Amino acid sequence: GSEMPLLSVPKEVAVGTAMLGIAFATGVLAGKRHPSNSRHAHGDSLIGKNSPLWQYILDHSLREHPILKKLRLLTIEHPWGRMMVSCDEAQLMANLVKLIKAKKVIEIGVFTGYNALNMALVLPDNGRVIACDINEDYAKIGKPLWKEAGVEHKIDLRIKPAIQTLDELLASGEAETFDFAFIDADKESYNEYYEKCLRLIRKGGIIAIDNVLFGGNVLKPRKDDLAVQSIHRLNEKLLRDSRVSISMLPMADGVTLAFKL
Repeated sequence: GSEMPLLSVPKEVAVGTAMLGIAFATGVLAGKRHPSNSRHAHGDSLIGKNSPLWQYILDHSLREHPILKKLRLLTIEHPWGRMMVSCDEAQLMANLVKLIKAKKVIEIGVFTGYNALNMALVLPDNGRVIACDINEDYAKIGKPLWKEAGVEHKIDLRIKPAIQTLDELLASGEAETFDFAFIDADKESYNEYYEKCLRLIRKGGIIAIDNVLFGGNVLKPRKDDLAVQSIHRLNEKLLRDSRVSISMLPMADGVTLAFKL
């Protein structure tokens, strides 16, 4: 048979993404150091992590930069490795960033910085990712690889509660100057993140909201599960929000794209 293309995906990627599955990010990422509930959405994609169809999707769509792959494999080794955004979803985010010719991006919930690196790689040289997290230890895993990829100068890591960073951006007159936002942090704060990002994003910009299906738990949100309740309330609100047009995608753990009108 012919040689596999340079960017095709070996079987190890399937193992990696099965472990990562979805970014079921919790409070440890951006807003709170400890999640209010410790039961997270499990890391299966909706198709199923062991499905041959899932492997087919990866084999026929994933084009992963070698340094991204390096960071993903490093992240898998981490005890919290499953918090990482799935590589196929991250690739879609980068494609959207490129499509709308974004220069200014906000990421809420950085973890080891796979998605920040992914977006920085497609931004122009003067582009910036304002990367919000409260834990620098995780980001330290990705930082050397940001540098190796030559995009360290495009990633502005802000270690403090994301709400504080968003408020600072608004206070410094940066409303409606951002092109893209990716929200993947403590679920209880999602509505607040969304509202502030909506003010920061320009018309025609995109807000991507991760984990909107939360392992299927949104079908029957338990009263004591604040994370799922929060996601479910935001999903209902987004359906009726006339400030945006939306698409909810059954990718990874569910991601909603909100396009600012």
